[in-house]
Formats: sequence, structure tokens, C-alpha cells
Amino acid sequence: MYLTAAGVGTIGLVDFDVVDDSNLQRQVLFTRDDIGVPKVLAAKKRLEALNPYVKFIPYQVGLTSDNAMDIIKDYDVVADGTDNFPTRYLVNDACVLLGKVNVYASIYRFEGQATVFNYKNKQGELGPNYRDLFPTPPPPGLVPSCSEGGVLGVLPGIMGSIQASEVIKVISGVGEPLSGRLYLFDASSFETRTLKIKRRKDNPLNGENPTQTGLIDYQQFCGMDFHEDSNHEKKPIKSINVKELNDLMQQKANFQLIDVRETYEYDIANLQGVLIPKGEVAQHLSKIAKDKQVVVHCRSGKRSADVIELLQDKYGFENLYNLEGGILAWAKQIDHSMPTY
Repeated sequence: MYLTAAGVGTIGLVDFDVVDDSNLQRQVLFTRDDIGVPKVLAAKKRLEALNPYVKFIPYQVGLTSDNAMDIIKDYDVVADGTDNFPTRYLVNDACVLLGKVNVYASIYRFEGQATVFNYKNKQGELGPNYRDLFPTPPPPGLVPSCSEGGVLGVLPGIMGSIQASEVIKVISGVGEPLSGRLYLFDASSFETRTLKIKRRKDNPLNGENPTQTGLIDYQQFCGMDFHEDSNHEKKPIKSINVKELNDLMQQKANFQLIDVRETYEYDIANLQGVLIPKGEVAQHLSKIAKDKQVVVHCRSGKRSADVIELLQDKYGFENLYNLEGGILAWAKQIDHSMPTY
């Protein structure tokens, strides 16, 4: 919105999703009238009303190794606001290979960080990129997404405004961009820090001995697919909705309920299930019954689906059911007083 108001000539919008009511808490570009509408189309309509002299190009697709180079090559600066590690590495690598500046920001709960990657200063010195800051991704499931871990609603706006400021500095040549510096903001304590980042000699893209000359499979790189055999057929995940779970509870049926969220989430709201955080499931297999129906849930249904996939494919469980929509669906359809933080 600020880049549009500033009069940036052409803005490309990349997103495959549609507007959901859960987005409105933090994505102020949208209103309730946009629910169910593709995000890029809703954004284009809203932004054109703000400044009709800016050209908007919507890409209603997920950014992948197959299309990233074609989309990014026509732009001067990329503003990365993605929320997962495979796409962050993908955006970074495409920007480095194409020689584009990458203005980066990310958020988690009360914390945000921002920097400018792959920026060449007036002296011709090239700054660091994402792989200099994070050479390898964290283990899968270690860092929950915003929908899973929660985020203070105003934080995306704060970090997005910082991104917009950095983009304007880069394209106007005014000021000193955050290249080589990582800005950290903690909204809970209102403390900030700025850390120095340096280029790494072992960077596979532009270090002393580059080994990567193109885009790769980022899902595999980030460990999102644990199957060694790519031809291995995954077992289908069975599911149950919150009304069916409520019936089981009312009937006092013989089943087990497993909660794979974190302890702090369980303390806020729970269904009195057995708490086994996602990252600890492999260490507590003995707690999960194999002789009766087991319902696994998290906040939205994503983490629990990942856990079931792991337990089925790696440990042979066949009695698992994923709770569709998780705690969010329970609060919306069964217990309206339940906090969803």
C-alpha cells in the first residue's frame, strides 16, 4: 500500500491463495467483502483505487522453481514477505542468479526481522544474501507458521512498512539501505537490535567456489519430504470433523485424543487431549495407542496432518484421524467461548 501511494511504477503481486476471514487480523489490505476472492485480484482492485497511475501485474500462482526466474526477471527489486523456508530460499536464489535486490522481512509472534539482500553499493561492493545469514534451513516443524504459532496483528504492518522504506531507498538511491545489517524488532519489549551480516566464503551461489548455478528442489532442500524413495506412495490421511469429535466425546467412546501443539498453546486452550508437541512425537511413540481410534489435532489441522503422515509412513500406524480445522474449527463451531489467541 505504501509503495503504491509512493508511486512505484510497476508492482507485481504473487500469491496463489484466496482471502480468508482469519487473514483480516493482520492483512489490512483486505476487507470482509474480499473473503473467498483470490488475494492478488482483491489486492489489485484495492490498490488501483489508491493510485490509478501504478501498473499492477497479478500472478495467481505459487512461486516455484519452474516459474520464479520468469516472473522475477522483469523486476528491479523483490520484496519477500513469504512465510515458509522453501520459498525464502527460492526467492533468494532466484534474486542472486538474476542479480536482483531482495528486500526481506519475516515475523514470528512478537518478533520481526528485516534486511536487504544482494545489494550492490555505490562502491560496487555486493552485500550478503539469505544464504550468508542462514546457510542451512532449520529442521522441519521446528518453527511454526504464523497460522500455527500466532502473531501480533500489527507486527506485519510494522515490518511491511520497514520493507517499503527499504524498497524506496533502493530504487531512489537516497539513504543507506539495510544491506549487511539485520534489523531485529521485539514488539513485546519494544527493543531493537541491528546485527552485522557478512558474506560467507562457502556460499554455494556466489562464494569463492560456487556449486549451484540454477534453482533446486527447495522442498527437498528444507527436508519437507522425508521419503528417500520418490516413488513411494503416501498413505491417505483419514479425517474427522469437530462435530464428529464432539459426538465421540458425548458418547464417551473408546478413543484417544492427541494434541501436537506446543505447551504454551495447550495452556491457552485445549480439548483435554494427551499433549505431545510435534517435534517430540518420535520420542513418545509408546504414548500413542495402536489398538483403538486416535484423533490427532493442532490449531489448524496442518501440523497434525504432518504428524499423521510421519506416523503412518515411518512407524506403521493405521488408526489415526486428523481433526479438520483443529482448535480453530472447534472454537468456531462447538465452543464459541474458547480463546484462539
